[in-house]
Amino acid sequence: MSASAPKAMSSESSRIVKTVFLALVLDLLAFTLPLPLFPRLIDYYTSQESSNPNSFLSRVLSLFRSFRSLASNNQTSTLSSAAAGNKRWDVVLLGGALGSVFSLCQCIISPSLGSLSDKYGRKPILLLTMLGNILSAFIWLRSTTFSTYLISRLIGGLSEGNVQLSQAIISDVTTPETRSKSLALVGIAFSVCFTFGPSIGAYFASRSLPTTASTVNPDKSSQPVLNVYAFPALVSLVLLCIETFYLYLSLPETRGYKSRVGLKDFPQASMGTGQKTEEKEGGVKRESVEVRKERLRKLGRLHGLFLLFFSGAEFTLTFLTYDLFFATNKQNGMLLSYIGVLSSLLQGGFVRPRLSKHKTSELTFTQQGIYSCTVSLALMAILPLTGVRDSRWSSWVLYAIATGLSYTSATAVTGMMGAAAACCDDVEDEADQRGKLPRGKALGRFRSAGQLGRAIGPLLATATYWTQGPSVTYTIGALALGTLAWSIGGMVSEEVRRKAANKTR
Repeated sequence: MSASAPKAMSSESSRIVKTVFLALVLDLLAFTLPLPLFPRLIDYYTSQESSNPNSFLSRVLSLFRSFRSLASNNQTSTLSSAAAGNKRWDVVLLGGALGSVFSLCQCIISPSLGSLSDKYGRKPILLLTMLGNILSAFIWLRSTTFSTYLISRLIGGLSEGNVQLSQAIISDVTTPETRSKSLALVGIAFSVCFTFGPSIGAYFASRSLPTTASTVNPDKSSQPVLNVYAFPALVSLVLLCIETFYLYLSLPETRGYKSRVGLKDFPQASMGTGQKTEEKEGGVKRESVEVRKERLRKLGRLHGLFLLFFSGAEFTLTFLTYDLFFATNKQNGMLLSYIGVLSSLLQGGFVRPRLSKHKTSELTFTQQGIYSCTVSLALMAILPLTGVRDSRWSSWVLYAIATGLSYTSATAVTGMMGAAAACCDDVEDEADQRGKLPRGKALGRFRSAGQLGRAIGPLLATATYWTQGPSVTYTIGALALGTLAWSIGGMVSEEVRRKAANKTR
């Protein structure tokens, strides 16, 4: 390898990472635009279809009302009773169910997308998923019934491969020393888009497009031909089209990238012997495929369990503020925006610099983030028991909770993803996978475990909230996450011992 190869690779790698980051921002903006519209969108479908007891939506809502009656009969607190007796929570729970369906679809498809990207390349599979996202947005634009809208969500969930493949692409073109810092950009994109995307969606929701045939042509019927929120749907569609063309024109194929530029992370791995090899990563001897597979399985379980409880707390936080303090949409929006902005600042100004300088390891950040979430959940469990409604005191506590969740958002998943990526190998083609841990397939399974937790978490937390009250819900979450953080501590200690042992050899 020539001396100029690392420098050329660094320049090209930075360009690819920037391309992926910009595309990811466009993708996540399109994803977050409809988030604040779910309740009103479901309200609209309910008003249109409730008169027909045989409609799909009517049958779904009847199931939720049966569950609400069960919650009312088994309520253990005034808060859960109030929620169970309010039909508005049927809409909220249905919105959570839609999110869970989306995540469940991702859980199912993620391993396959990863394997296909290892076989056919990252770029063609990414562009294929983008076509699915475009189809999903187009169906949303034209969806005039709940069942049609549900189809758009199903297609969107089965096509959402941008985040997973972006992580694989970044891992393809970065070295072990720069990988975690670059992967942190994925978290920054999430924080930025979840901060501004819903507000942009709400803004465009106030703008209207002709939604009925009679509006466009008076001679036609007044049946709707476009979604009631056609403007945000159109904006999402345009963003996804721009992203697709941008990726097609600007993104090179990255599978086997290091081999093409004359550089590999590691020498050829041992062929499944289970013995330590002489491969190195940052001065530490590379472990066998079997050892790394086992570590990746542990990280996948931790990822799924963490998101199970974190997503439940995240989803029910606005329930808590409404139940305790009758918070308005504006107040809840300010609270969530605070979490997003602070998380972005922490990732850009604290997490990335420390990862790039190797001052803090990925697993240490993960442990710190989960402990931070544990403290926030403990405060959320205590708050309903105080009976205090003083606005100044409650604001301090709520924003202390939000600060803890911000640190969690900035560190936990980013750390786990960096640790998972470090377990994987570069592969040039399908024949090169023997004796290696292919990155696309491995990260696909890792993400699948997380999406399963995210699919179950909101529904499980909501059900517990209704039947047992918020204090029980968040106490369970705090105890579970505290245990997870402790278990990661064991992995951190093992990593420190391994590095120390290798450096003395």
